[in-house]
Amino acid sequence: MTTHERVSPVTRALRRPHIDLSDRPFIVIWEVTRACALACRHCRAQAQPLPAPDELDTEQGLALVDQVADLGRPPPLFVLTGGDPFLRADLPELIRHARARKLPVGVSPSGTPTLTAAELARVRDAGAQTISLSLDGANASTHDAFRGVPGSYDSTVRAWQEAQDLGFKVQINTSVTRSNVSELADIAHQLHTRGALAWSLFFLVPTGRATLDQQLSAQQAEDVLHFAYDLDTILSTKATEAPAFRRVCQQRQRNPGAPPRNTGPTYRLLTERRRQLLPETSETLRRPPLPVNAGNGFIFISHTGEVYPSGFLPIAVGNVTEQPLHEIYRTAELLRDLREPELLQGRCGACGYRDVCGGSRARAYATTGDLFAADPLCPYQPGPELTVSGTA
Repeated sequence: MTTHERVSPVTRALRRPHIDLSDRPFIVIWEVTRACALACRHCRAQAQPLPAPDELDTEQGLALVDQVADLGRPPPLFVLTGGDPFLRADLPELIRHARARKLPVGVSPSGTPTLTAAELARVRDAGAQTISLSLDGANASTHDAFRGVPGSYDSTVRAWQEAQDLGFKVQINTSVTRSNVSELADIAHQLHTRGALAWSLFFLVPTGRATLDQQLSAQQAEDVLHFAYDLDTILSTKATEAPAFRRVCQQRQRNPGAPPRNTGPTYRLLTERRRQLLPETSETLRRPPLPVNAGNGFIFISHTGEVYPSGFLPIAVGNVTEQPLHEIYRTAELLRDLREPELLQGRCGACGYRDVCGGSRARAYATTGDLFAADPLCPYQPGPELTVSGTA
């Protein structure tokens, strides 16, 4: 067997952006406000009902848009999040300017009564192309308890349909915790029934309001990643703060059709429920995941202009009101270190998948205080498996 023949099934498991991630990011997230009417148990931002007095004003926001556009071509994906971005009166103006600068714009609003068809139409007319909505339970009981406000589930489901009717591409985000992990197959059924561009599973990091007792065990996380992989015949799935998904994709594509190894009871529970609810098809919708990590292809900008490797890694590396974003991204020492897999320690440092996974640096920091420690949510023990970091 030739080398090419050995690695070709593996290289299809990943794709590479056609840009140098040390030069500019693939995606930029801007927290336009921390104001939000929800009281989510896991809130990274610890959002409050009213805007912070020092959040970037319209003029500063427009200048930030210019800085993002000046990062280069092709432009990064530009996502406006919060808090609840719909609570900024100038949101359409910010979107229009971003579109004028040729930035692809997505908006991530909160599921509240402010999320009306009229407001959705305003941001669509301004040029937003994608809406991401959070669905954290298969029913109102679970979702509303998680979001802290009765009626959030109904607002989210209504807005989901209204956004699709307006022509938006809708991504559904689900924060995966111990309290809702058993409902994931039922949530997947809703996505299949209602339709969605993609499903992004957010693996909780104990920062902000999120606490360690909400986090999955390492075995549960592994089980969920394999469950997400199995859905590729009916849903396009992604994982946030679970870069081990890239390892799982490589392992599974190396042995297509074979049952996954080292799975546990959560995988069996979700698989049984999936088979009850969802069709079996031979089609594949999988877009191979990108090897993008905190500070390496990804950057987060707070409501005050502070720049972070990710929203879950609260170590600021600069402020866009004091230094250009492109300069921060390319030269900040912490960001440069995060792009060096040789600095990883423990199991992550010894792992053959470290160049394409690298573990969640946010979770390592939140749980150990060490940015480069092993990701505690990955149970994988490095071994002699064939691994490559090829392109797709």
